[in-house]
Amino acid sequence: MAEIPRLDQTRPLSPHMQIWRWHVTMAASILHRVTGVALWAGLLILVAWLYALAAGPVAFSAVAGALASLPGLAILFMVTLSLFFHLANGIRHLAWDLGFGFQLKTADATAWGAGLFALAANLGFWAWIVTAVRAAS
Repeated sequence: MAEIPRLDQTRPLSPHMQIWRWHVTMAASILHRVTGVALWAGLLILVAWLYALAAGPVAFSAVAGALASLPGLAILFMVTLSLFFHLANGIRHLAWDLGFGFQLKTADATAWGAGLFALAANLGFWAWIVTAVRAAS
């Protein structure tokens, strides 16, 4: 009777980590998926905020206090960063669906552009929020 070979001896390893060189388009693809998940988490936060708003001042005060804390603000910052990146990269994907931007240099440039847009838009958005809060105080 023949010996059954072990799977790790008969099948090649996936080349993902040993062979592939990381590049910006690969990172943008992964970040697009990660930011999509982060946006679902942000949606849950929005639903909790709306539920607390409907539940009354005590519930709303608790949720608003949690969101105004340093960890809450950090989470909101990351959610808005995810929103801006997912938006920019989604537009990039829309251009691909229309048949544009497949050249390597263009794909790399648009990946960098999506990331830079997300950072700039998010920093601008939060600067606007901080300015509005200070003006209201």
